[in-house]
Amino acid sequence: MNIASDIGTLTQHMTRLRERAERIAFVPTMGNLHDGHLALVDQATRNADAVVVSIFVNPTQFAAHEDLDTYPRTLDADLNALRDADVDLAFTPSEKDVYPHGGSTHTTIHVPKLGDGLCGRARPGHFDGVCTVVYKLFRMVRPDLAVFGEKDLQQLLIIKKMVEDLQLPIEIQSGATQRAHDGLALSSRNQYLSQAERALAPMLWQTLRECASSIDGQSSGGVQPALEAARRVLEGAGFELDYLELRTLSTLSLTDSVNEDCALFAAAKLGQTRLIDNIQIRQT
Repeated sequence: MNIASDIGTLTQHMTRLRERAERIAFVPTMGNLHDGHLALVDQATRNADAVVVSIFVNPTQFAAHEDLDTYPRTLDADLNALRDADVDLAFTPSEKDVYPHGGSTHTTIHVPKLGDGLCGRARPGHFDGVCTVVYKLFRMVRPDLAVFGEKDLQQLLIIKKMVEDLQLPIEIQSGATQRAHDGLALSSRNQYLSQAERALAPMLWQTLRECASSIDGQSSGGVQPALEAARRVLEGAGFELDYLELRTLSTLSLTDSVNEDCALFAAAKLGQTRLIDNIQIRQT
């Protein structure tokens, strides 16, 4: 595996990679890799001739009060994991490479509507930072396809919309959410959980599943009571809910029915750890 720690080295490696690879896949990450990331890498490997993975903790998607400074950084272990996964190239740029004049005055990309609710409402500016860095990484790597996880479903839908609107010649693939044995969606932030919080955390997924089962096939009159019941269960167990909402997949609009493809989206804090999850309800 080759490693490029700056844009110049990346360009050199990408030139050589394109000489032998007809189809190049890209997996952007913030590092601290776990089995969820590696499942995306595996999917990329199965769908392309060469795979590039970036590791960059993007400051512009963190608010001032969030965990940028304490976000786990495990570069050596990450590179070893990527070697074991037969990745062709790891790209580990510095903040200066990505934002030469700083992030605070940098041009940003905003995807309206899709990015305004859910985590966009709870974390203002977050998705502008995500879209901006992903667009820049796309321009640097110029992949044929990129893989994003469904665990961050809102992010996935926003990236797809950005690629479509900006007419980028990149296929966006979605990777299924990877879970621990008890159902908790894998996330780098799970390590912030205390032992007691970790034991409780799977209830978020369990409650989403039960709520989805109760509203699937229901008329609009049955949706809101099921959502309220799920909220009470989680709050009663100690979760501090940001949201638990049913939204359409096409526009991420709030909905009271399951007459089109939709998903339950949830975000909640346990202690100081913010967890997100979702479950899709699709028409057959």
